[in-house]
Amino acid sequence: MKTLITENIDIWTTAIKKRSATGRGSNKKIELTGIKKLRELIFELAVRGKLVPQESCDEPASELLERLTDKKSLIAKSGKFSELKTKKVLKLDGLFEIPNTWTWCHLDDIAAIARGGSPRPIKSFITDSEDGLNWIKIGDSNRGSRYITGTEQKIIKEGLVKTRQVYPGDLILSNSMSFGFPYILKISGCIHDGWLVIRIPEEDLNKIFLCNLFMSTYAKKAFTDAASGAVVQNLNADKVKLLAIPLPPLPEQHRIVAKVDELMALCDQLEQQTENSLTAHQTLVETLLATLTNSENAAAFQQNWARIAEHFDTLFTTEHSIDQLKQTVLQLAVMGKLVPQNPNDEPASKLLNQLEQEQKHWLMSNIDNDPECKTMLRKLKKLTYPKAPYALPNSWSCAHLIQLSQLLVDCHNKTAPYVDSGIPIIRTTNIRDREFSFDGLKFVNQETYDFWSRRCPPAPRDIMFTREAPMGEAAIIPDNVKWCLGQRTMLIRPMHEYVSNAFLLLTLTEPHLLERASEHAVGLTVKHLRVGDVENISIPFPPLPEQHRIVKKVDELLTLCDQLKARLNDAQTTQLNLAETLVKQTAN
Repeated sequence: MKTLITENIDIWTTAIKKRSATGRGSNKKIELTGIKKLRELIFELAVRGKLVPQESCDEPASELLERLTDKKSLIAKSGKFSELKTKKVLKLDGLFEIPNTWTWCHLDDIAAIARGGSPRPIKSFITDSEDGLNWIKIGDSNRGSRYITGTEQKIIKEGLVKTRQVYPGDLILSNSMSFGFPYILKISGCIHDGWLVIRIPEEDLNKIFLCNLFMSTYAKKAFTDAASGAVVQNLNADKVKLLAIPLPPLPEQHRIVAKVDELMALCDQLEQQTENSLTAHQTLVETLLATLTNSENAAAFQQNWARIAEHFDTLFTTEHSIDQLKQTVLQLAVMGKLVPQNPNDEPASKLLNQLEQEQKHWLMSNIDNDPECKTMLRKLKKLTYPKAPYALPNSWSCAHLIQLSQLLVDCHNKTAPYVDSGIPIIRTTNIRDREFSFDGLKFVNQETYDFWSRRCPPAPRDIMFTREAPMGEAAIIPDNVKWCLGQRTMLIRPMHEYVSNAFLLLTLTEPHLLERASEHAVGLTVKHLRVGDVENISIPFPPLPEQHRIVKKVDELLTLCDQLKARLNDAQTTQLNLAETLVKQTAN
């Protein structure tokens, strides 16, 4: 088995699956699937008699079973455990082959099994006292350990009327929610009906072997097939009692347990080494990419980029590293470091002056027909000089978001009355990573749309921006759509002749904007940005031709990143399939 691990170590360590993530950014969102499959394989080989060799001097399991059955009956009687009313004949059809020294039996043949219960009276709980009995709940278990060592709650002895008392050394099995996980108690107490207690003749049956068996793919599938329940799937005690058990001789049980522990320790080491390697790789990528954004001049930037380019194939080998590269591209874009400045471009300061004059003229021309124009003029008059978020090229300027907008309005801050079909209403959940997502899309009728959009009907090329849940997502409304502005969003209508909405979108979704904006976020439970904070966001403002060059370059680089990630996903899928195939071939 060690050879199987070491000879295929690349498969086990590179078969990695990304967990689902929501919102901008991601933390530790990976699963070491290869090592997980390896653990499953070890358990499966253990219960099939393929993990350690059989020894002819071992007492056959058939003789062991006779002793276990007699002793189990005594345990059941002393514990007042109910017996099966009808003993079913063990069916071997469909079961895997086991060594000649092993035997098949029902779990009920070798273990006394009983369900827990809820305490009565309900007032028997004690939460702030050391007195009472441990009240063992699912939440007291830890998937990282096979033992339960303490509880959050206790009950007084009167609560024992309808529950079941357990003792140190008892094996308990979850029979609801994530059912089929075994734990060994290091405390005494009581269990509720989400647990089954499994009490065995310990001198003739290795308890850890039984735990390992419950963790095998074979047992988990059997439990899943036997589970029932309309809302919450659960196992009843009788179905668990009828689980077919491949029983080895007692000495082999001990050898199997020792080998499983040895191999699981190797898996732990492999897992830690893989995690350490991924963490080190992540730190290296982030450090090197930071040298790009921190470059003081063009020469330093070129030198730092050459260092990264030389090792590109080694650095960008994970989804996280590619995502970090994409974030760096966005950051460089809005800092003026992604494309060179053209001295022939009209400086952004002149462009901004022209924009402000045109903006004021348009607002004054429409002030009698649109109250939002009066509001915009009042807010613009109160603006102070914006502070650049970082050093900008000499040809760039800086402006508040509201200065670059023809109109900038908040949503109607109530939940709209939805209808089955009609006009789509774009909520915060429908905006992710500069794109619109239509999962869970809601609709409103024309009357609701007219009322919700009375300040400014959303139009193609406008930008929708989220103030909450989450903050800082944005996307451009495409052509030929009619959408309603949802709750906790804002509508930004740029001065299109002077501002590229695609460039403005980059500035609103660059990695550090949310960090800067969230300094002003309010809310005790869910943080959100106030309307004024969004209006006053500092926006880096390059010459218009450079805006277009930046957008084009960003599109090119992000497309390359997506292609790189697609190839990586294909390679990871291949590794996952290899790990799965290796597990199946070895187990059969």
